Amino acid sequence: MAHKKGSGSTKNGRDSNSKRLGVKKYGGQIVRPGNIIIRQRGSKFKLGNNVNQGKDYTIYSLINGVVQFEVSNKKNRRVSVYPI
Repeated sequence: MAHKKGSGSTKNGRDSNSKRLGVKKYGGQIVRPGNIIIRQRGSKFKLGNNVNQGKDYTIYSLINGVVQFEVSNKKNRRVSVYPI
């Protein structure tokens, strides 16, 4: 039995690339149609008015307007866009 590991094996080198998730436009900021507001894994933020959700749960604006975050409790956080 060899007492040393083979020279080709390594346990490192499998770190993944960061996915750049999070809030991209904050409350009070002006957005245009198609602007990404939030990138998320799962629906942490729910849909409010004038926004839509992509297949990867990305929330984006449907109209020109101002972003507003609405919180009734921790589980019911909503994102809306209201016209200026």
